[in-house]
This record gives sequence, C-alpha cells and structure tokens, in this order.
Amino acid sequence: MKAALCKSLDGPASLTVEEVAEPRAGAGEVVVLVKAAALNFFDTLITRGKYQFKAPLPFSPSGEIAGVIESVGPGVAGLVPGDRVAAYVGWNGARDKVTVQADMAIAIPHAVSDEAASGVTVTYGTAIHGLKDRGQLKPGETVAVLGASGGAGLAAIEIAKLMGATVIACASSEDKLATCRAHGADHLVNYDAVDLKQALRDLTGGNGVDVVYDCVGDRYAEPAVRALAWQGRFLVVGFAAGEIPRLPLNLLLLRGASAVGVFWNEAVKRDPAGHRANMAKVLDWVAEGRLVPRIHGTFPLTHIVEALGVIERREAQGKVIVLP
Repeated sequence: MKAALCKSLDGPASLTVEEVAEPRAGAGEVVVLVKAAALNFFDTLITRGKYQFKAPLPFSPSGEIAGVIESVGPGVAGLVPGDRVAAYVGWNGARDKVTVQADMAIAIPHAVSDEAASGVTVTYGTAIHGLKDRGQLKPGETVAVLGASGGAGLAAIEIAKLMGATVIACASSEDKLATCRAHGADHLVNYDAVDLKQALRDLTGGNGVDVVYDCVGDRYAEPAVRALAWQGRFLVVGFAAGEIPRLPLNLLLLRGASAVGVFWNEAVKRDPAGHRANMAKVLDWVAEGRLVPRIHGTFPLTHIVEALGVIERREAQGKVIVLP
C-alpha cells in the first residue's frame, strides 16, 4: 500500500509517497481503508518536529480520517468490516490503510460524505468539547469568540449557534468579520479598532458575556475577562496571537468567574465515550444539513506536498483533504 512519509524533520516539502507494509489489527483495533484524510496546520509543524506531539520517524501526516473498516482485531465489539467510520488518529492518516483504536471509531451517517466526515473531528470536536463540556454553555447565553475567523473560531461560532447561544465574533479586520457573519455570528467586533471590553459590555447591555472562547490569547485575553458576566467562563483554547497572557486573578474573584482549560487531545484519551457522543452529535448535525463543513479542495495522495503548501501559505478557506 502507499503512504505519504515524513522521513526527516525538514517540513512538508520533504514528504515522499512510498510503498509500505499493510497494517494488521491488534487487540482492540480495526484497520480502516482510508477514503479521505484531512490536513491541518499542525501537520506543517509536526513534519518539522515543532508540534507538541513528536511522531516517531517515519510517519505520515494527517490526524483525522474517514473510511471503511477492512478488518477487526480481537476483542472488538460493535464494529464489523464494511462499516463507515471517522476517527482522530493523531498522525499516519495520509496512507491507504491505517490502524485505529476501536473506541475512537465513530460511525458515519449515510448522508455524510467521506470528505466531510474526515474534516470535522479536530475543529468541531474541540468546539463542542469546549463549549458543552468545559464551558457548560446553556441556550440563551452569550458567547464571545476571540480569533473567530480561523478554523477553530468559525467552528465555535457554528457550534455555539446550534446550542442556542448568541455569538459575538471578535477578529482583527472587517474582511475576517464578514466571514464570521457568513458562518452565523450575531454581532461583530474588530478588536484592533475598538476597546474590546467596552464593546462586549455594550453588546450585552452592560451584563457581560457568559462564555469567552479564546483561540488567540496575548493582549486580547484580559479585556475579555474584564467583560465577563457574573459566573462567566473564560475558555483557554489556544494562543495563536503569540504571547501566553498573565491574568490578574482578582478579575475572576470579582465576577465569581472561572478560567477553564480546553485540552481536547487529552480529553479524547481520558474520556473516549464522551468524545464519541460529541462526534455523533456533530455528524448528526452534518447529516441534517444544520452544519455544513467547508472544504477548500481535495488532492490525490501523490499531491500532498501541494496540499500542505495551501495550508502553509494560509490560502485555505476550509478543509484541505487528501484522497488515498
């Protein structure tokens, strides 16, 4: 079988497509014939050894896949060859076949394409875990999304709307905010042009926002915390803007508020049943047409360097998918 291989940590341009041995399903595993493998920005980092997880060489990029179960290992129940599944695998998705832990395989509804199913796990999985499990978001509450125009932010907008929230999208330009509006945001804030704290308080009638979903950190975090409502929740998702902020803890005390970490990768490992339930809900929303994953384009496996180039140059408008 063919696999896109990273054999040295020299970035995406060093990838080659080669023949490798076919995998076998061990205890508690299934082998999936990969129909679609989604790429993410972290794939450009992991191929340079700069991601938080270090994959042993040689490995394949792509941490999320969709396909058909080809075989099952000992001790696997409820899954049989021929089942369509999506899964988060960390890496090694960009190949013809891959082994998957059975408890990580999520059934794909008939109405959902392989391409769509392959690209929802990381962004939408993080959003639903953050907002539902960590943020305890309730219908009728208000969510401010910082870094709202990126992949993680847009997913948070869509999930928050499906959970019945009012969404304030915060980004650094009018073009980015227009994208947020197209994804369902109710209100828009250019946090490089206005006072973020005052804008959030004005949009909530002075009450403050119930949940902040912060993908960027840096100088935007503190004013957002200052705009929290009583018993608000500040969700720490990422630091795309650069600096990791240091927050005055008295701000949380005065609002009876919480700062909550959203570490989706670890949560998936520790609570696979919760992850499966979240992803089943996401895929049901896709099947119902209430959630429409955006796909920038599809590439054959042999063009994976070109596909990762689209991501690295920040040209992607939606998911980039490779088709083994």
